[in-house]
Amino acid sequence: MTQSPIPFGNQLALAVKEKRNPVCVGLDPRLASLPPALMPSSDASHTEVAEAFEKFCNEIIDVVSPIVPVVKPQVAFFEQYGPAGMFALQRVIAYASSKGLLVIADAKRGDIGTTAEAYAQAFLGSKGLSPFGADCLTVNPYLGEDSLTPFVSRSRETSTGIFVLVKTSNPGSGFIQDLQVNGSTISERIAEWVQSQSAAQSVAQLETDMKYGSIGAVVGATYPAQLASLRSKMPNAWLLIPGYGAQGGTAKEIGAGFDSEGLGAIVNNSRGIIFAHQSEKYRSLPTWQMAVEASTRDMIQSLQSETSVKNL
Repeated sequence: MTQSPIPFGNQLALAVKEKRNPVCVGLDPRLASLPPALMPSSDASHTEVAEAFEKFCNEIIDVVSPIVPVVKPQVAFFEQYGPAGMFALQRVIAYASSKGLLVIADAKRGDIGTTAEAYAQAFLGSKGLSPFGADCLTVNPYLGEDSLTPFVSRSRETSTGIFVLVKTSNPGSGFIQDLQVNGSTISERIAEWVQSQSAAQSVAQLETDMKYGSIGAVVGATYPAQLASLRSKMPNAWLLIPGYGAQGGTAKEIGAGFDSEGLGAIVNNSRGIIFAHQSEKYRSLPTWQMAVEASTRDMIQSLQSETSVKNL
């Protein structure tokens, strides 16, 4: 099988335009939060839990695939159950792809040399080009530029993408990311590198009218001022914005992530969507799947009301 020749940055733009929203649904299955109908027994094996996770994620995909462009399975929630969990992850990615969704594997991989190449080979390349078959991978840059190069090379070979951690949404992110070095923060230094990669790709692909490259940045919704600043430093990079919903990020605070057409960013929501059946707002709905759909549509409506997403 062959990979789509369309660069990932373009694939993402087309998908966002088609669905008229930038919502990314995070697939973070947690045993204690599964709907009662899917909860395995207290003495369930790793295989039985992995099967429950797979069914849970696939039913979410059935609900959201007609209305959002992308999903983001968090690899750790599957990996904790060993081989059974990783086989379930592989099948969930394949199922999402079969439903027309772009898939970001949230693995935050990062290493040097042949090890980085191996991580890239494992995840990047759908349609049979890699074992896990993802369209995109989150990458940790803190081993340096040579730890990123193999992922960039692989993304170009397979028309896939990467999202590099630039300013993450967690409270402790400033410990390293806000440190000043030669007049710039660590986040800003990484942002400059991301912009250089995406800008170069944009220039090389002018015939595709591609404004945004396939090398993007993770920038959290929980730091709106830095989001705005980093957006200005990366005009050609897609942003993956976590921290919306359960972590406190709001539509109004992330408006600076989008351009005037409503492009340039996708916004992840995990717990607020996939465990919506636990929320007071959606608890009265007849099924947990209906809660997933209602919370997804509410997020779309909020983004369309508060940001330039209305212009998609």
